[in-house]
Amino acid sequence: METIARIRELLEAAFGLEIVIADEQSVLQPALTVAKEALPQVCLFLRDHQETYFDFLSCISAVDDGVTAGTFTVVYHLASIPYNQQLTLKVIVQNDRQLDNLPVIPTVSEVWRTAEWHEREAFDLVGIYFEGHRDLRRILLPDDWEGYPLRKDYKEAEAYHGIAIK
Repeated sequence: METIARIRELLEAAFGLEIVIADEQSVLQPALTVAKEALPQVCLFLRDHQETYFDFLSCISAVDDGVTAGTFTVVYHLASIPYNQQLTLKVIVQNDRQLDNLPVIPTVSEVWRTAEWHEREAFDLVGIYFEGHRDLRRILLPDDWEGYPLRKDYKEAEAYHGIAIK
């Protein structure tokens, strides 16, 4: 396994220089931010390439970057069990925060089956829509829940079906 610089080099050779939007190397968990349109292809490449072999997706986290930022970030924590290495991938998506216009990111559930649950959780709590997901529906909250509780502009409901929430 190589450094994050080598991983960036491999991705740019395979997908072009525009594939990596940013990199964070001087942090505890080095990360690469990649173009969202190519996310499934990048993940498949990282899983199958002999120098990387990221065979395990341990977590997907959705982050609300704030009302004024107008973006959401989805963070993918990858691990290569044979190489004992980790990589953090990020995808940033612009969004107007309207509940009828969710931020859209392609699913990676065809690359790692564990993504199915993680993507449902990110959908349920933050409102990220994972295009191509086989069963994208709420997983923790009731199907008729309104809004996404981990968004920074979420307004807590006072009652649910006539039952006080506080």
